[in-house]
Amino acid sequence: MTTGTSGPDATAPDLMFLMSWATHALAQEHAAALSGLGISTRAYCVLDRGLTGEFTQSQLGEMCGIDKTTMVVTLDELERAGLAERQPSTTDRRARIVTVTPDGERLVAEARQIVARLQGDILATVPSRDRAIFLDVLGRLVNGRLSTFVQAERPARRRSARAA
Repeated sequence: MTTGTSGPDATAPDLMFLMSWATHALAQEHAAALSGLGISTRAYCVLDRGLTGEFTQSQLGEMCGIDKTTMVVTLDELERAGLAERQPSTTDRRARIVTVTPDGERLVAEARQIVARLQGDILATVPSRDRAIFLDVLGRLVNGRLSTFVQAERPARRRSARAA
């Protein structure tokens, strides 16, 4: 793997490359780790966030970065598996509230342990004195300058992973 540096200042790190590589690698590890439970990272996100309050499927989709069509497919899968249910909202008859079932709650508890182990393994590669700083900086980026998505004429697409 290269650091993705090129151009006039080849010594400067390429932030886009580094963050993209780390995101893709982390997503792949999450997917592999959660596959043993029979759920995707997307489904885990919906269930996990769904346990934190009473949210519509649109709100959960926003919280997880999932578009409407994908959210409907994800909720259909979760309902078929008995992990979540959509119920009419008491305040907006057009909206559906997502409720995590007891089976979904048990699965999330198991998934959280897997995710915590995975994150612990990954963060163990960063010297302990730097971990809090690293997480603080990422949080500042995500909650600050990178908290919203810029609309591009041609949205960025990720190449699918190659089969081994």
